[in-house]
Amino acid sequence: MPFELKNKADDQVLHSNELAAEDFNTDKLVENTISFNLPFAEAKMKQWYFNGIRMGHHNWHYNDRVEMEWKADLDMVTLYFNMRGKTTIANKDADKPYELGKYQHNLFYSQTGEGTIKNDDLYLDTFMIQFNRDAFLRLTEDSNEVLKRFGGNVLEGKNVALCDNSLFMDINMLNAINAIINCKYQEDLKKMFLLSKSIELLVLQAEAYNSFQKRGSDYLKTEYDKERIIYAREYLVQHLDLPPSLTDLAKVAGINEYKLKRGFKEMFANTVFGYLADTRLELAKTDLLERKKSASEIAFELGYSSVQHFSTAFKKKFGVSPTRCN
Repeated sequence: MPFELKNKADDQVLHSNELAAEDFNTDKLVENTISFNLPFAEAKMKQWYFNGIRMGHHNWHYNDRVEMEWKADLDMVTLYFNMRGKTTIANKDADKPYELGKYQHNLFYSQTGEGTIKNDDLYLDTFMIQFNRDAFLRLTEDSNEVLKRFGGNVLEGKNVALCDNSLFMDINMLNAINAIINCKYQEDLKKMFLLSKSIELLVLQAEAYNSFQKRGSDYLKTEYDKERIIYAREYLVQHLDLPPSLTDLAKVAGINEYKLKRGFKEMFANTVFGYLADTRLELAKTDLLERKKSASEIAFELGYSSVQHFSTAFKKKFGVSPTRCN
């Protein structure tokens, strides 16, 4: 029984599959989409697996808050990215449950594939990458100290999480996940692309932990303040063409300007307007690579004062001019 999901309240089996460890080790890229209806939720799961790696994008629409029990006999390391909603995950033998709010991530390993998962919101959008034990150890053998230490725990079969408190995702993580979900490549080229992005996300998680350690203790103490910073980020992204001033953004978010600046830097490892600039340029790069729009169209839509200003900023970030990107 590789995987089983039960309702904790009545012990009813909600979902199960027979995916075995050897299925993950297939040389061929396998993709599938699963949808199912439960008494309290609708779920859609898209997954990819190959060479000891599984990726899954999950959307859950709940009509109530529930706690589910899961069991699995697959020895996996899980990169967990929570993009919408809030969830709480507890492993049977872990010291504590782990909360993941909106735009939070963590890295987990447990040899005991049994625990609970609880939704605190009615909509969850999550993305996971799972490496089997051997694949993860091969990847991290020559990595940095953070991943080597994590790999040492995996080697000894110990339960471990990257961070006691889940960290916040940055624009690079969001872009990598979106690139995986929307990948247009086929067959072996797609497999190569997905592998590169899975390694990129693992590197970004390790770097996020390093940055967190350097920053020291959290400045934002309450869930309310964190929610306000997330709201400020979303408002900023929705107004890329005509962004608000710091003063106006603080008013929209309902916090003071100092807390906005410091809290934003803590959560997203960037200043407000540094994040704005990076987001604009990453979107521009995607549009250019997919040949959706010209450089002049992008410059206008993203609020640049001129095509020249856009071209200068683009070349500074990516090392090539927009005209050479497409």
